[in-house]
Amino acid sequence: MTSLPVETITIGVPMNSPDLIARKSPEQESLVTLLDDVEGLVSPPDVCMRMFELIQSPSTSAADIANVISVDPNLTTRLLRMANSAFYRFRRKIDTVSRAITVIGTAELYQLVLSISTVKSFNNLPNELVSMETFWRHSVYTGLLARALAERASVLHPERLFIAGLMHDIGSLVLYHQRPAAMRDLLLVADGDEEVLYESEISRFGFSHASVAAHLMDVWQLPEELVFSIKWHHQPELAETARMESHILYLANHLVNESEQGNYAGSPRADISIPENMLEVVRLTEDELFFAFEEAAEQFPSTLESLI
Repeated sequence: MTSLPVETITIGVPMNSPDLIARKSPEQESLVTLLDDVEGLVSPPDVCMRMFELIQSPSTSAADIANVISVDPNLTTRLLRMANSAFYRFRRKIDTVSRAITVIGTAELYQLVLSISTVKSFNNLPNELVSMETFWRHSVYTGLLARALAERASVLHPERLFIAGLMHDIGSLVLYHQRPAAMRDLLLVADGDEEVLYESEISRFGFSHASVAAHLMDVWQLPEELVFSIKWHHQPELAETARMESHILYLANHLVNESEQGNYAGSPRADISIPENMLEVVRLTEDELFFAFEEAAEQFPSTLESLI
């Protein structure tokens, strides 16, 4: 794999930290400016922030969380649709938010609520350079395949890989919105090849859509495994934290780009190859990849309908 410049944004340190301010490079300054300009448009809604505060308290009950979620009827509807989709494979119907909290768990439910809210929030970003339907099809399919691969690789809490897949490219939407002229040029250069686009972003801006997304996830206080797997989903060999998750997300992203339903550019690329060392890291066989793909394909229609 081609060696690329290591991206310089520091994840896990507040952007107003004196240490970070003292060390900022021109690339970091540019990324800070980019995110400052867009932060109000893509901040998680109040319901997510209130829910996050609740789950940090040991005295919080399922009813407390349900009361916060139920204030938003649209969110409640989407949450229950998702809980009853093929994604969770529950035998009994989930008909209340409290029941969803009980069977799904508060931590995963928070991430699920955030993912649903994120889709809604980013759909409000005007983008002339991308089909939002194609974008979310790719993101949802990548998330489903990443979770299926994580299950077969015996990763703890594989559901978090769905969130990573769903959010791995949201930095692209920010760049499309904030740097439309430059991104139009880069999309023409890439000609449907996401790896070329990633390299071109680093060359042009000094950072990539992966760094933009990772920083937003860090600001939203998601677990560091999610942050770093998103940051390094194009260069998993550079990941020092969440190395397994980064490789799984890399595999899911590339495999989905070969598919008819989920490729990021709207047309599959049959010439994508997966390095053998990638499979060695995640300890999966080609047969396991095939069965994971089948599982993701089965879950894809109902999951997409629930979220979008």
